[in-house]
Amino acid sequence: MLGTLYPKGTKKSDFLTEYAKHYGAVEINSTFYAPIGQKAFAGMLRKSDAKVRFAVKLHQDFTHVRSGSAEHALAFIEALKPIIEADCLAPLLLQFPHGFDRTQAHRLYLARLVKWFSDYPLAIEFRHASWHVPQVLDSFRKQGLIWCSVDYPKVQGLPPSRLMLTQSDARSGLRTGYLRMHGNNLQWWDALSASERHDYRYSVEEMQGWAQAIANQRQHFDELYVFFQNSVNAHAYYNIKMLREALTGLGFVVQ
Repeated sequence: MLGTLYPKGTKKSDFLTEYAKHYGAVEINSTFYAPIGQKAFAGMLRKSDAKVRFAVKLHQDFTHVRSGSAEHALAFIEALKPIIEADCLAPLLLQFPHGFDRTQAHRLYLARLVKWFSDYPLAIEFRHASWHVPQVLDSFRKQGLIWCSVDYPKVQGLPPSRLMLTQSDARSGLRTGYLRMHGNNLQWWDALSASERHDYRYSVEEMQGWAQAIANQRQHFDELYVFFQNSVNAHAYYNIKMLREALTGLGFVVQ
């Protein structure tokens, strides 16, 4: 991103300050790998001048290892206090791996997990197709959960890409949607790293198509978070610009 989003010579410690000049939200993925404390979140808040909302990915213990507990959940939320108190918390993100299929044991575990974070907006991404069924969507609507829509590569083993909105009556008064753009790299399963997996730049036509899909469902949401995962080679920088222009042309206010 140096030379595109960040002017050449920008220090890493100044990235978030520069980012806040252009975008209104950021998805924090580092929390998936290691805990972040209150001091770090307070620093993010300060560097962004409280102009950015933070979507925070839950630690892998909750989704991949599945060794999390109610106590771990409380500790995770405690660390978020600076951004919660500043009203800068976007949805928390639960991203389950492809191996997390819809078995009875997994459904029971998910119910416990949702209860631990019930006081906060929760977006959930399922990569196993068994969850992508009407009864799960209906359950999300009843519980006020946010279905994490994803644009996946069109390869065997991944669910179809579509925008789904499930918050019909949000506690906050705002119905929230969540969309993650993974790109269409057909080498998804063979990629040796996340960067390689997301090495894909959408075309203008693809972004216009997604803008129209969003516009077709504008009556079902009040706010929509869209996060691009294809930051390698600055793909995301150019694709965000494409999508922003397309949505603005359709009458949306884009931050």
